[in-house]
Amino acid sequence: MIINIKVKICGITNLDDAQAAFELGADMLGFNFYPQSPRYIKPEEAIKIIRKLPTFVDSVGLFVNAPIEEIRDVAETGYLSWVQLHGDETPEFCDNVRFSNIRTIKAIRVKTEEDVHATQEYYTYAVLLDAFSSKRYGGTGIQFNWEWAKNLPKRIFLAGGITPENVEQAIRTGVYGIDICSGIESAPGVKDHEKMKRLFEMIRRTTGLKAAR
Repeated sequence: MIINIKVKICGITNLDDAQAAFELGADMLGFNFYPQSPRYIKPEEAIKIIRKLPTFVDSVGLFVNAPIEEIRDVAETGYLSWVQLHGDETPEFCDNVRFSNIRTIKAIRVKTEEDVHATQEYYTYAVLLDAFSSKRYGGTGIQFNWEWAKNLPKRIFLAGGITPENVEQAIRTGVYGIDICSGIESAPGVKDHEKMKRLFEMIRRTTGLKAAR
C-alpha cells in the first residue's frame, strides 16, 4: 500500500543539515525562532539558509508566544511557507495570523487523551500534536500515546520522540505529516546524518514514495 505523508525536519540551524534533509526527501524544514530553545536560530540566519534551498522545500518558522507584530515581520520577508505557533496561543490569536499566503500550524502539547480534543478549537491549516513537557515547548524527545492521533478530523502533524526505529509506527497512524527533531540529532540543533539517512530509508520502505532526491 502506498502512503502519502508530509515529512518535516525541525530544528534546522545550518545549511549542511538543511541540504542533507531535503536531498534525502524532506518536504518541510523547520526553523526555531524561540530564543529560549537550544535550537534557536535568528530569523536573518534562517533566511540565509532558505535562500539556498530549492523552492519545492517548504520553510516553517516556529514561534512561541511571540507578539503578532514579530511574527508578521518575519513572515512578510517572503521566505516562510508556514508559521508554526508552538506556545500557549489562543484560537483567536491564531485566527489573526493571516499574512499573504502563509499557512499556519498550531501545536498542542498532549498529556492526556482529553488534550487532543483541543484540535477542534483551532481553524489553522494544520494542528501538530506534541508530548507535554513542563520544561520545554517541544524538542524533548518525549512520546505520547500515538493512538490518540488517529482519525481526528483535521490535518494532523505527529511529533514527539519520533526516531528511525519507530517512524513506521508514526506513519501508520494515518496522520497528515510527521515532525522529527531530537530523534535524529547528535546534539540539540545538530543533525546526525546517519540517523537521518536511516530515518528516510524506513520512510521509503513504509510509504513506497519517499525516494531520495
